[in-house]
Amino acid sequence: MNLAARDHAIIWHPYTQMQTAALPIGIVRGAGSLLYSESGAVYLDAVSSWWVTIHGHSHPSIAEKVAAQIKELDHVLFAGFTHRPAVELAEKLLTILPQNQKRIFYSDNGSTAVEVALKMAIQFWENLGTPKRRIIAFRDSYHGDTFGAMSVSSRSAFTQPFVQYLFEVDFLDVPVPGKEQGVLAQLREILKKEDVAAFIFEPLLLGTAGMVMYEPAILDELLKICQQQQVLTIADEVMTGFGRTGKSFATEFLKNQPDIMCFSKGLTGGVMALGVTSCTAVIYEAFLSDNPAKTFFHGHSFTANPIACATALASLDLFMDTACQDNINRISQQHAQFRNQLANHPIIKECRQLGTVLAVEFNVGETSYFNNIRQKLYQYALDNHVILRPLGNIIYVMPPYCTTNAQLAQIYGVVSGMLTLMAEN
Repeated sequence: MNLAARDHAIIWHPYTQMQTAALPIGIVRGAGSLLYSESGAVYLDAVSSWWVTIHGHSHPSIAEKVAAQIKELDHVLFAGFTHRPAVELAEKLLTILPQNQKRIFYSDNGSTAVEVALKMAIQFWENLGTPKRRIIAFRDSYHGDTFGAMSVSSRSAFTQPFVQYLFEVDFLDVPVPGKEQGVLAQLREILKKEDVAAFIFEPLLLGTAGMVMYEPAILDELLKICQQQQVLTIADEVMTGFGRTGKSFATEFLKNQPDIMCFSKGLTGGVMALGVTSCTAVIYEAFLSDNPAKTFFHGHSFTANPIACATALASLDLFMDTACQDNINRISQQHAQFRNQLANHPIIKECRQLGTVLAVEFNVGETSYFNNIRQKLYQYALDNHVILRPLGNIIYVMPPYCTTNAQLAQIYGVVSGMLTLMAEN
């Protein structure tokens, strides 16, 4: 019995309607941008396996350092103890993050990094004796699947069964070009309520919303207003961090910097689960007290796992190398050239690009995750040995940085084939 059949008998997959889904593809090996199935098929991973595998699969340098760490120290509780990989990773991160970031808090993934940020922001005001409860977020945002992260995410079919359990949030429209002034007016109106604790946002690029993009200038203005009104700002860089936007972090495009930042995905190159929440000294110091009630009571069994931290250190070494930066620039340029080729195509509603992220929105039906062309596009890509996971009628390309120009051409060829497929139907 193959992996797919054995899996189907016992496993429940994420974001999958198990009654109607095709059997999963059994993958037995990965190398660079390629994944090898048990049937012998080879697939080009054009989405970095949910946006995490920035250096490609089974990178030998990362594997070597992970193996060495396992032999040295596998795990130790992180309350009352510490270890070299956690300290070195925090030191290295703080050298590349915005200068106002001074403390690192570890967790397990993107959702938990966001939960930590929200709890930090709310308890910050509580510890100062000026409780604030209200959170602002973008209307079409996605910040994770745990309850706090769902609360600050867009209300949708994903969150509908849990709405009664989610805390109230004030949502701003996404300030896409042409809507900037309206969003500024919305923010100023919300801030009249005076009990706003924080504004959380995906900087410049809303991923699950359909790779929706907006300009740095309007985000800078929103942050400036929040800071003037003593509202904490939280940048969710879980997806955008580590080069995806063409810079190390999307906040590098900004003049005003956030108070709290969230990271995961590319942090470890997709090899291990790890989350990081960073913050300013002002936030950290609000938790220092002789009163134990002001302690930040949050933690995970695997907080700062040494193997995960060592993996992140290995990934950062690769990321900070000039070869990786050259690849990010190269892919960004290749995307821009392909985007120009698609200009004015009648089947395309819009083509967007920011750094290594390219999104093609098909002008077929409504723009929705549940657009019924999704499965047709997904299967077409698989039939052509490329993994593309459409967001409804939106195809996005977010490849590992090691993806060659020839492999990019293969991906672009599949996207072009989709245009023909949609035009014929």
